[in-house]
Amino acid sequence: MSAEPGSADVLPAPGPWTVDPATVGPGDVLVLRALGLGDALTAVAPLRGVRRMLPGHRILLAAPAAVGSWLAGLGVVDGVLPLQGLVPLPPVRGGHVAVNLHGRGPRSHELLLTTGPERLVGFAAPEAGHDGPAWRRDEHEVHRWCRLVREAGGPCGPEDLRLRDHRPAPADAPVLIHPGAASGARRWPAERWREVARALVEDGHRVLVTGSPAEAELAAAVVDGVDGAENRCGTLSLAGLAETVGGCAAVLSADTGVAHVATALAVRSVVLFGPTPPAWWGPAVDPGLHTVLWHGDPGAHAWGDPHADELDERLGAVTPEEVLAAARAQLDAVART
Repeated sequence: MSAEPGSADVLPAPGPWTVDPATVGPGDVLVLRALGLGDALTAVAPLRGVRRMLPGHRILLAAPAAVGSWLAGLGVVDGVLPLQGLVPLPPVRGGHVAVNLHGRGPRSHELLLTTGPERLVGFAAPEAGHDGPAWRRDEHEVHRWCRLVREAGGPCGPEDLRLRDHRPAPADAPVLIHPGAASGARRWPAERWREVARALVEDGHRVLVTGSPAEAELAAAVVDGVDGAENRCGTLSLAGLAETVGGCAAVLSADTGVAHVATALAVRSVVLFGPTPPAWWGPAVDPGLHTVLWHGDPGAHAWGDPHADELDERLGAVTPEEVLAAARAQLDAVART
């Protein structure tokens, strides 16, 4: 489960990639993914499949302005229609291809159908009068959307998630700790992060702590009394966050957007899971670069509520000792390269 945009760092204002809705029509592909940073990054692979499916078409992403503009700047899409959540899309000319990477329908399908597409690519939703592949509950988020796009004619796979190849980190590369998450259920206690940060500093590592402006108190609690830990909470644009992650030896976080940035940039990470199983949202590529910590039962029919206010018991069962052991193993691998 990824974070809302506000649970990462400060996101930039809409830029030159914002598209005039009146220009959207035949020859365009309108993709709906009006979700946060992590959701956007798990959609990179199917978006590349959409481009292969319809080469020469303009790929437009209906998504939060900052995240969509960032992906456009990277060349993943060609423009963005700013949209936050399942709200009506602005009027467009119609005759385009619509792709629903947001949900199973019917509501998300219906929003796209109101734009007058020539074709809709989406999962089967009889309530919306749409036929397509069947939605599967127990499927990794990346595999789910790649399956949809492949069946529509766009080859893609988890390897398309990467925004760059793995690069060995320099000897002085810092460790990044991102303690925040969009809900309390996925927010590991600050005092445990502080214990991890202190131990890593004592090991000789430089530690950076990131977060949104709303997470200033949380970040301050993590660095409190830890000399050598640098608080960068609320100081980074999305591009700045990506650049910072890309220069780190390892990223430590809960199941949130920054974990997906590390996956996309092939940076070593330790990701703490709680109410949502990593089989659904964990790193989908480069298993040797990413350590997942989870105390859930993979065979259970249901787990916790990822939107709850209280710490999930599965996440609460993760100890600082486990996180440190995983982090040190990843950092030892850095030292050997």
